Amino acid sequence: MAKFDSFIFDMDGTLWDAVPSYAEIWNRTIAEFGLPVPPVTYQELCDQMGRPLEVIYNNLIGNPEVEGKFTARLEELSRELMPKLGGVLYPGVRQTLTALRDGGARLFLVSNCEANGLPDFLAFTGLTTLFTDHRSLGQTGLDKDVNMRNLIDQYGLQSPIYVGDTMGDLNYTHKAGLPFAWASYGFGKDVHGQEYTLNTISDLIKIQDN
Repeated sequence: MAKFDSFIFDMDGTLWDAVPSYAEIWNRTIAEFGLPVPPVTYQELCDQMGRPLEVIYNNLIGNPEVEGKFTARLEELSRELMPKLGGVLYPGVRQTLTALRDGGARLFLVSNCEANGLPDFLAFTGLTTLFTDHRSLGQTGLDKDVNMRNLIDQYGLQSPIYVGDTMGDLNYTHKAGLPFAWASYGFGKDVHGQEYTLNTISDLIKIQDN
C-alpha cells in the first residue's frame, strides 16, 4: 500500500538547477542599473535559493533606493528569458515523477519563486501534465506553509509529504504539519530534523513502496 497520497515539491534545488540562468538575469539587471557591485556568482545564488526575492535582493545588492525598480526589472527579464534559458533537471526527476503519478499519487509544486517561475518550469521541462496544481509566493503572496495547507484543503489530501532541499523548506513543512523529505543533492546544507533523506530523487519510490 502506498505511503503517501500526494507529493508537494519545491522547485529549485529539488527538481532542477536553473541557477546559471538566474545568475545571467541578475547580472544583466545589475549592468543595466550600473550598480557598484561585483557580478553575482553561481555559488552566491545557490546560497540564496528558497528565500523570497526581497530577501535575496537585500543580501546580494542591499541598495534600498532602487530595490523596487530593480526587482521589477529583474522579474521582467525573468519572464522574457527563463522560457528560453531554463534549467537542467536532476537525474531521475522525469522518471520518478512519472512513476509516482502512475502509482496513484497526485503531484503538486509549492515554491517561493516569482509568479512566472512555476509555469515557466513546467513549460520548459514539459512536465505540466504530471502535476495537479501549483502555488508560489509570487502568485499568492503567501508563505510556503500556507500554500501547502491551501492545496491540502482544496484537494482533500490525506497523507501528503513535502520534498525540498533547505532548512527553510523543512521549517515551513513542519509548520504546515507535514513530513519532510530532504533532497540532500540540492542547494541546502546543514539540514536536520527531516523525516527522510534523499540521495537522489528516485529514493522517493523506495519510500513510497516501503
